[in-house]
Amino acid sequence: MAELFADPAAWMDDELVMFDDSVRRFVGDKLDPERLATWRSDGIVPRAAWNEMASAGLLGLSLPAEDGGAGGDFRHEAVLIRRLGLAGAEGFGVPLHNAICAAYIAKFGTVEQKSRWLSKLCSGELITAIAMTEPGAGSDLQGVRTSAKKDGNGYRLNGQKTFITNGQHADLIIVVARTDPDAGSRGISLFGLETAGAEGFRHGRNLDKIGLEMGDTSELFFDDVKLPADTLIGGAEGQGMYQLMQELPKERLIIAIECLAMIESALNVTLDYVRDRKAFGKRILDFQNTQFKLAECKTEATIARTFVDDCITRYMRGELDAVTASMAKFWVSERAQSIVDTCQQFFGGYGYMNEYPIAQMYKDVRVKRIYGGTSEVMKLLIARSLET
Repeated sequence: MAELFADPAAWMDDELVMFDDSVRRFVGDKLDPERLATWRSDGIVPRAAWNEMASAGLLGLSLPAEDGGAGGDFRHEAVLIRRLGLAGAEGFGVPLHNAICAAYIAKFGTVEQKSRWLSKLCSGELITAIAMTEPGAGSDLQGVRTSAKKDGNGYRLNGQKTFITNGQHADLIIVVARTDPDAGSRGISLFGLETAGAEGFRHGRNLDKIGLEMGDTSELFFDDVKLPADTLIGGAEGQGMYQLMQELPKERLIIAIECLAMIESALNVTLDYVRDRKAFGKRILDFQNTQFKLAECKTEATIARTFVDDCITRYMRGELDAVTASMAKFWVSERAQSIVDTCQQFFGGYGYMNEYPIAQMYKDVRVKRIYGGTSEVMKLLIARSLET
């Protein structure tokens, strides 16, 4: 297969290049198209696949070795995210587990919470989810209604969440809940709920989606669930919104990386197709319209890569701000949808067949403009920066 970006990214050193090659080989061995198709049909990635990731040292990539992790950093996560995307493993919730949920505990958790949970995240004993979205509260986190009320030395959790990635598998859920109904954004806290034996907790439906079918995306219900005081992330109430805002730029960068991988994959398979497929006695690639359209796509892909690479570099320096991350998430997700759509057109009727990877990409890409904050919310956040 042709490779649009054969050269290493600007932020990759020799160690990361070797790591990328090992991940490429692992993905090629373990995530073959037939296996991925089975997971999509089943609507969930089996636990055995998570265990394989753990055995390969790919869970807890950016956690310190003393916590059971691989001792890497966000660049290692970026390598893995790209390779999962190029393999077509959209919906396999490892990036959420590694770079988001584990990071909340590593960055904000108490010493006891880190000791209790992090090594189990790395071993695959605990699969994680983060429960933000509710039926009545999506991008507006201040609209969260799930409550955690004081009850003796702990709390009672009540509410409902929806669209929760890893929701069926999740053994440890970071729950966004309101601890003070009168304190606005300062009344929100994060809790770590271990689901095994949690009375009053139940998984809802594994939701039926138009893309990312292998991902177990679920409803969650909390009916008077007892939370010990030591499950409050960081040990202090009212820190939830601050903790969320600290991590949201990275989460939006992750989506931009996912989108860039999909752009790259779409152009890879399309270039292979148009070089071989003929119409009216010529290769599809020999038509000027094909050349011009793909030239536009390659240009936009290169701009996207340059922007995402810069964001990764900024993140590693501790300089990635919320506005820049919002721009990356907004622009690259919009370009991903338009490029996948353009590429699909070159396949004609075959592009509408699920057996062709481009058809799966067409389904998977749509949600990128929605989750992690819609494009409209990203533009709102960007626009606010114009006022100062």
